[in-house]
Amino acid sequence: MSRLPSIAAILICSGFIAGAAGAADEGDGDEQVKAVLELFTSQGCASCPPADEALESFAKRPDIVALSFSVDYWDYQGWKDTLAEHEFTSRQKAYAAARGDRQVYTPQMVVNGRVHIVGSDEKAIETAIAAGPAPSVPIKVGMMGDAIRVSVGAADRDGPRKATLWLALYERHVKVPIARGENRNRTLSYYNVVRRLRPIAVWRGEPVKVDLPMAEYRESGTDGCAILLQETGADDAPGQIIGAAHVEKATGGW
Repeated sequence: MSRLPSIAAILICSGFIAGAAGAADEGDGDEQVKAVLELFTSQGCASCPPADEALESFAKRPDIVALSFSVDYWDYQGWKDTLAEHEFTSRQKAYAAARGDRQVYTPQMVVNGRVHIVGSDEKAIETAIAAGPAPSVPIKVGMMGDAIRVSVGAADRDGPRKATLWLALYERHVKVPIARGENRNRTLSYYNVVRRLRPIAVWRGEPVKVDLPMAEYRESGTDGCAILLQETGADDAPGQIIGAAHVEKATGGW
């Protein structure tokens, strides 16, 4: 499989600016993130709306990065999910393959890239968050001129030495009227809806600072941005999330 280039190569090709290690010059992202929650959901799933509402409560917490990924494998039932991307289905399946349990369903919540829980079971989700381990590599996200500045710290002495840095752009609230399928004649609300997810660098345990130009994000129509530092297993399988931060329009401004 193709591999990501080094930080230097990808930043040069993308027009990003990398500098020395250090905290972001603006204060966003100072809250220590306890968990990253990834909800795999579908407009064609009658069991999903309670999980979508549960995600809203977690999304309000500054110590949680809560993201909604709409999958497309229920589209055959008569309603094509308007928020779904096949790459999100692939991500969910990759998690299942990495765990070795082949458990792919909706609503499914994946906590810190490790464990999965029924997405509407808030008590079980809280238990998983408390059990940890929490992301430990420090990441700060803030505004620097006309860019989003991402500062990633160094690995602990015995910590991981290689991970992928991901950028997720999301819309904080989307309402969708459903005309067909299991949720027909309902208008459903979705929170922190991921619209774009892409790798931006490979981290090898050393501190790094990255400036992401704002033009792409203004054009995307999104109002939130999350940074995930995720270990990568064999065949690029997604692993544990070891660092995370997020910034939103109201707390930093596009």
